[in-house]
Formats: sequence, structure tokens, C-alpha cells
Amino acid sequence: MPSNLQSRLKLPCGSALKNRIAKAAMTEGLADARGVPTEALEKLYALWSDGGAGTLITGNIIIDRDHLERPGNVIIHGEPDAGLAAALKSWAKTATQNGNALWAQLSHGGRQVMKIVNPNPKAPSPVQLGLPGGQFGEPVALTGEEIEELVERFAIAAGAVKKAGFTGVQVHAAHGYLLSSFLNPRANQRDDEYGGSLENRARMLMATVAAVRKKVGAKFPIAVKLNSADFQRGGFAFEDSLQVAEWLERAGVDLIEISGGNYEQPKLLGIEGIEEEAQQNVAPSTAAREAYFVDFALAMQEKVQIPLMVTGGFRSREAMDYALSRGAADVIGIGRPMCTMPDAPKQIFAGLDRLPAHENELQFIPDWLGFLKRIQALKALDGFAVQYWYYGQLYALAEKGRKNEKLTPFKGFREVEMRNRALMKARRAG
Repeated sequence: MPSNLQSRLKLPCGSALKNRIAKAAMTEGLADARGVPTEALEKLYALWSDGGAGTLITGNIIIDRDHLERPGNVIIHGEPDAGLAAALKSWAKTATQNGNALWAQLSHGGRQVMKIVNPNPKAPSPVQLGLPGGQFGEPVALTGEEIEELVERFAIAAGAVKKAGFTGVQVHAAHGYLLSSFLNPRANQRDDEYGGSLENRARMLMATVAAVRKKVGAKFPIAVKLNSADFQRGGFAFEDSLQVAEWLERAGVDLIEISGGNYEQPKLLGIEGIEEEAQQNVAPSTAAREAYFVDFALAMQEKVQIPLMVTGGFRSREAMDYALSRGAADVIGIGRPMCTMPDAPKQIFAGLDRLPAHENELQFIPDWLGFLKRIQALKALDGFAVQYWYYGQLYALAEKGRKNEKLTPFKGFREVEMRNRALMKARRAG
């Protein structure tokens, strides 16, 4: 008997998703130095389109060329020229070849932009990231006029991807990037109409959603990726998230993806942050929970009727079916497993009980230096190194069509850094 995972989902705008599994957004780093999609990026999305997911959500498509999440992001900085428009159209055609939805994740890096990209990125307030290593510079506060310009840029990008053949957009308001940092009172210390109260801190997000809806029309899906919490003392808390979700529902958003954390507290990656995690007022629904944010979604469903997508930690088909049957999620997001198994949804539908989980097998700091892992900053480094391994696997899928069996976290880190430097060199030259 087919599981609930294979059922269709009708969205409030009238569009439908053909099943309940989505490839969650993962940063690919496969655009060229100008931010134009490449053949390698298309090949990666061809694999994923063949893989059975009802929805593919792209990695960060950046709406400001000076505020990349990482080198290799696709960039839509204003109305696309003919070359970018053609590349977006080709990418969309390839990525929807099996009748799946393709949603463009629209984002701005905010203060989480590396120094090699921008030593003084724009942010709500001049509050620097509290991370060791000096990779991130001192941010500069946006003016009200600049905020309005960025809102319009989100709308322009949404119109561009719709024209190119994408079937929806996701506004990225999670993980500490610009819209998320406006919501976070630790990062947003403004005293104007964009700071202070939650209503003010959510103003840019709500204006962005309204501008995007005006641009794409009533029948085009708009999703928002929203933190359940930042998990930092004095940060964006779950009670705040509930209120923002209610506002988004009233604004006509079609789906909210529940996530959490930021670079300082990377809950989304299952990595310990640089400070003790702030606990949230959410009761655990079971003693052992496989997926990170199911309990937040269950609590949120009591307040809103809007479809919810939950991403982070799902590995077993049992947990996915449980989340759907309990009403915690309407869509299950799968990320890291699809870096090594691009047809993971097909395999789940065919009866696979559990997806691969490589995280516990990978480490940057070897066991014999395990005492270093007691140092908080190095513990975080060890966790982030795993992320570089997954980046390396995306490169392998895009270029060879299969995972790299010989890749280690160190080799992944080295490859990512080499590609970043090459992209930035080409960007400066061009």
C-alpha cells in the first residue's frame, strides 16, 4: 500500500505537489564567477529530478551580488540580462523534466557574508558575528532606503525565475541570513520602524512577501523558510516564530518550512554552537526524536492551518510517515542523504526503510586528538568539516554522476577552499 509520502498536496494558491518529499535547499556552489548557472548545476538537478522528489528547492539564489552566502551562488541582481535569463530557463527545464516542482530559494547573506566576498556586509545593525577565526567582517547597518530597494530586488528575482520556468519561490528567512537577522533582537538593534518590537523586526520579511506576491500573482506558490528559534539567549524565540507564522498565513504564504539556528548556533546541522543552547518552551512529543524540528512543527500546527515542511535529521521512512500521520508535517524535507543518494525518494517509495547517515563516520579532528574536541571552537570546526564533505559530494554528483567514495572531510575542505579562491579570483578579474 502506498504510504502517505506518495500522496499529493494541494497548496492554498491552487498549485499541487505530486508527493510529500522535497529536496531541501542545500548550497551547491556551482554557478560561475558571475553567478550564472552552469552545465554542472544542470546535471546535478537532472539527477535530482530523476530521483523522485515531488519538489526540488534550490540552494541560495542571491539577490545582491555583494552579499553571497558563498562563492558559486547563483545571482539575480536586478533584471537578468539575456545570458542569465537563458541559463535560468535551461536550468528550470532540466530540473523539472520529471514533472516535479522547482522552487527558487531567494536569499541575501546579510552579516553572514565571508570577508573574501565583502569585508563590510550590510545588515540590520553593526553587530558582528561572534565566531572565532576572523572569516566575517564588521557589518554596516542598512538605511531605510536600502531596505526598500532590497525588498524590490527579492520581487524582481521572483519574477525572473517565474518567467524562466520555475514553479515557485521560497523566501529564505532562516539560519541567520538577512531576513532572519532582522527577526533576531541580538542582531537587530535598530530604533526605527525595522527594530524593537517583533512587528517592527518582521516588517522587512512581510514587505518582501507582499512584494513577491504582487510580482508573481495569486496562483504562484510562495514559501518561507523560517526559524523555529535561533536557540540563543535573547534571540528569536519559538513564541516569536509562532506569531510570525500567523502573520505569514494571513499574508497568503502557501507553505512554511520549519528550521532553526544560525552560524553561531548551527542547530540545523546538528552541530554544537559557540555558546550554550537556549532551551525553548516546546514539549517533546516522544522520548527519542529522529528529526530536529518535528516538535516545533507539532506545536505550530495548533496555531496555523498553513502547510508546513519539516527538514533536518530525517533518515527512516517510519519517522517520515509518523510526522505526516501526526500532522506535524505536510512535506518532509531531505537534504544531506541526497548528496550521496540522489534517488533517495524513489528508493523510499520502493520500500527502503532507512537513508544513509554519514555524519557519525566523518571527522576533521582524528580520534587520537579527541581531547581537542572538548574545546568549543574546535568542536564546531569538526562539525562544519562534515559539511565540506557533503559539498564535495555535490561536486562529484554534478561532474561524475556518482558519489566520491574516497572523499574525506579534509579533502572536501581543501576542494571547497580551492574552488572558492578560484571563483573569487575570476570575479575580481572580470
